[in-house]
Amino acid sequence: MADKIEEFIKAFADSLLAQTFVKMTLGNYKGSVEQLQKILVRPVITKSGRHLAFQVRYFARETVTNVAYEEAAATVHTYLSSGFRSAHLFTTTNDFQLSIGKKSAMLRAVKPTFTEPLPVEHDRRKNYLIDPSAYYLKALGVTTDSGEVRAQQQDKWRQINKFVETLSHLIDESELRTREMLRVVDMGSGKGYLTFAAYDYLTHTRGFQLEMTGVDTKRETVSLCNDIATACNFSNLKFVNGTIGDYDIGEADVVIALHACDTATDDALFKGVRSNAAIIIAAPCCHKEVRRQIKPPPGMNNFLKHGALLEQTAEIATDGLRSLLLERSGYNTKVFEFVAPEHTPKNNMIAAIKASSPRDVDRVSEEIAGIMSFYGIEHQRLDDLLA
Repeated sequence: MADKIEEFIKAFADSLLAQTFVKMTLGNYKGSVEQLQKILVRPVITKSGRHLAFQVRYFARETVTNVAYEEAAATVHTYLSSGFRSAHLFTTTNDFQLSIGKKSAMLRAVKPTFTEPLPVEHDRRKNYLIDPSAYYLKALGVTTDSGEVRAQQQDKWRQINKFVETLSHLIDESELRTREMLRVVDMGSGKGYLTFAAYDYLTHTRGFQLEMTGVDTKRETVSLCNDIATACNFSNLKFVNGTIGDYDIGEADVVIALHACDTATDDALFKGVRSNAAIIIAAPCCHKEVRRQIKPPPGMNNFLKHGALLEQTAEIATDGLRSLLLERSGYNTKVFEFVAPEHTPKNNMIAAIKASSPRDVDRVSEEIAGIMSFYGIEHQRLDDLLA
């Protein structure tokens, strides 16, 4: 049994030397580590050179670790000795399939699945601001090993590119366009699709020096994103565990909050205003606070008797008030369709750019008060925070 395992590891080491290695999977885990399922190994190129990214999948989380080529064979040997019963090595000359039983092992060499190495360089493809072969997109499941966007991830891919395009235009319209260093905070970063893409674009395409932080409540997701950031050598990108309301963003130039639920969007907008951010971007999700308060104005009881219409009215009123509250706080605002509604149901975006001249605060305040009175809204979270 040991001979077959050693033969497999030698084939792996030889493929690295001959530059024929494509990828590797380790599976059928029977060891003692709870919830460990499989390991994916892919080549990745960072600023410090060529590495192999070991993406370890558990039942409810993942980790990613970069391993130097000269240490990779020993790492695979350790994993195979710790309970993995199958391994599949893909090279451009042969595929090798290893099966390990209780008393023996079997190794088969078959025709290669791939005849060319998968792309690992950051060659920008036409019409995309983001390279679809970027490692973080593969690690997050947006693209395949060959850099093709997965069919079920097409909407996410459009959203990623649209967000990066929007962010770039907002920077060009703001005072930040002439800056060298930017501090960016993504409140509610989730799995980091847009966070990674923004960091990648702003540093590698726009050439900004960047300090970027993603904030999320899920510890497992934060850990995975930090592993992927390390694997990509995104040295100034970090993810931290915390809530939007509690996390202290300090000084920030750009504050992002996409799909933060209900008043969490207001918390993020307030953090952006308080930090005097040059750009604040939010894509609101849920509008429960105002929906519970809103009443059909006089003469509109029959017009707004339908729940669906009242729901939409609450969304319009909430985001309209948010826009005006940001204007009262010294920003120029835009509210627009982020991506087409067939791609995501929550598709409106509020973008605020710090104004260069003072606003007519009294006039905006009167307008805000009038709207709240018209719809019977007694309080709104952002208004309360700013007060």
